[in-house]
Amino acid sequence: MGVSKDSIKTHINFKEKFNLPFILLSDPKREVHEQFGVLKPKKMFGKDVLGTIRSTFVFDKEGNLIKEFRNVKAKDNPQEVLEYIKESNLA
Repeated sequence: MGVSKDSIKTHINFKEKFNLPFILLSDPKREVHEQFGVLKPKKMFGKDVLGTIRSTFVFDKEGNLIKEFRNVKAKDNPQEVLEYIKESNLA
């Protein structure tokens, strides 16, 4: 499942463009972002903004948070998470 501040329409287009097999949630009010502490001050084009720190959270079957990956790179993170899940026998 993915969560971002983008609109539902943007999520639909993104999901179709990349043929994603999972749910994308829209959080324009940033409620989920705040709950998980992923909003941090950043600089964008020389201006101070409140940006999202890309993060991945792993939950067990009961919905308990068991692992956090903070400030991740989109290119490397999927493999890192998959290895964690395999090593932890969560698959």
